[in-house]
Amino acid sequence: MLLLIAVVLAGAILWRALASRRTERRTAARLPLGANGIIPGAAPIDLPTADARYGVLLLHGFGDTPQALAPLAHALSARGYGVLAPLLPGHGRTVRDFAASDADRWITAARSALTAMRGRYERVGLVGLSMGGALAAVVASGDAELPALILLAPYVDAPPVIRVLARLSPLVRIVTPYLSADDTRSIHDPVARARSLAYRATPPRLLGELVRLADRARDSLPGITAPTLIMQSRQDNRIAPAVAEHALRALGARTKRLEWLEGCGHVVTVDFCRERVAVCVGEWLEAFIDARGDSRQASAPQGERGIP
Repeated sequence: MLLLIAVVLAGAILWRALASRRTERRTAARLPLGANGIIPGAAPIDLPTADARYGVLLLHGFGDTPQALAPLAHALSARGYGVLAPLLPGHGRTVRDFAASDADRWITAARSALTAMRGRYERVGLVGLSMGGALAAVVASGDAELPALILLAPYVDAPPVIRVLARLSPLVRIVTPYLSADDTRSIHDPVARARSLAYRATPPRLLGELVRLADRARDSLPGITAPTLIMQSRQDNRIAPAVAEHALRALGARTKRLEWLEGCGHVVTVDFCRERVAVCVGEWLEAFIDARGDSRQASAPQGERGIP
């Protein structure tokens, strides 16, 4: 009996090692590293606009890179903003680097990037996509200086299946080192989906980090006072519509709006609705941080749905 148990354990360890190597090799083949140790195209986006007084910080999602924010970054730069989309710890490198990261490091990186931007510009707006939206909510809570906040498909609550996997992660990672993360439904546009630099593989332990961050973000919503725009696709495969509606109600901001999108998946910044996202984000920022008036007294864009 002991021999049988030993054989089974040895087989499980060997199988896990082979599975780990197979996923890491497959990811490395699809996303090879550049000379700087970063996947080409995944580097931070830094678009300093000449004489810009106002800046915008963009935060990307879980297992993704600033590449998913590139269309929005360039659209905001064209409007005259200085734009920064940093590469979060563990992202844009190898899946092993990803596995070694955690929520605290992501939050610290987001705070540091906002501090750096405030050293460059008079006012800085904050935009977060998916997990980046959760980070933005945490950073924005209690920040009286923030003039405008935009949460794009914010991950401020985790679906039940993710919560179950997070709780079982100690057992799951014995069986498999990485879980597949199919993004077919996250990006409907096949061209944009083919360009994605997301890992498409998730270490089970990080699901616990993602849930912990989502819970912290949800608890942070009442402490947010900056005028806040939430944009959510009705066809989002990761965030239920009820999550966005709850987030709107929970926000402490007096000025807030929930804008629904149609015909796109979770990664709204590169999917079919990307142009509308860029327009709405640009209008919200202009309403609250540009030179036309004080950010707290500016009028919200027309069509606002929310609580005045």
